Formats: sequence, C-alpha cells, structure tokens
Amino acid sequence: MKTDLSKILTVAGQHGLFEYVAQARNGIIAESLATKKRTALDAHSRVNTLADIAIYTSEGECKLKEVFLALKEALGEEQAPTSKSSPEVLKALFAKAIPDYDEDRFYVSHMKKVIDWYNELVQFASLDFVEEEEAEAAEEDGEDPENA
Repeated sequence: MKTDLSKILTVAGQHGLFEYVAQARNGIIAESLATKKRTALDAHSRVNTLADIAIYTSEGECKLKEVFLALKEALGEEQAPTSKSSPEVLKALFAKAIPDYDEDRFYVSHMKKVIDWYNELVQFASLDFVEEEEAEAAEEDGEDPENA
C-alpha cells in the first residue's frame, strides 16, 4: 500500500507519527501509526504534514519525500540507525544520502527527527509514496489515494 505523505502528520508535543482520519467539529481526528489509537486534535494543536516539511540544502530545500528515498538508497538493505545514535553516525548517513545538506541550518536534532520518522514509516507504513498527481486525481474522484 502506498503512503500519502500529505496524510501523515506530526504533532508538536506528541511522540510519533499520525495518519489523518477525518475532519472533526473543532479540529481533526488522527490515528497513531504505531498504536492505531485515535485522537482528536483541536485547532490549537501544532500539526504539520510530512509533505510540507523540507530540509535545508546548499541549493535551497529538499522535500522529506526525496530525503526518505535518498536515505533508503544510501542504506540499501541495512537498517537505519536510531535517533539515539551518535551525532557522527547521523551526520555521516546524511552526508552520504544528501551530500549537499546545509550543515549550518540542518542540525543533529533535526536529523534525529527525520530518522525517527523514517524508521516509523518503514515499520508501520511504506516508503512507496503516492505521487502528487495520483493523490490529486483520487481526491477529485472522491477516492482514498492509499487504496487507489
């Protein structure tokens, strides 16, 4: 099943990733990828989709989708390090996957978040992503792009 990053959410102050389920009266309903527990997030929750997040490179910005695919290619069949790995290990991985990442604006704390998200997607979703055109066409047809 393909993963639609525009429906995968990160919520400030809460661990892990969530999948958008439905619109609620005062916010949204989201389901944890790891535990499958649903929660209501109100308008005060700071929510971002993974599709909207990018990292800084010397050329500008690189969307997370490209970062995840580059990490997958750099790791090959190896398992990704954890966010508890040493800063040197994380920097070496990102230098291999995205050689032009901006060391002055993309910090180790950011790398840890990206690695956590990558590992959670590998474990509970898929790195086979829905293309933007597929998602738009499915929305117009009233379909769920993940099941298209």
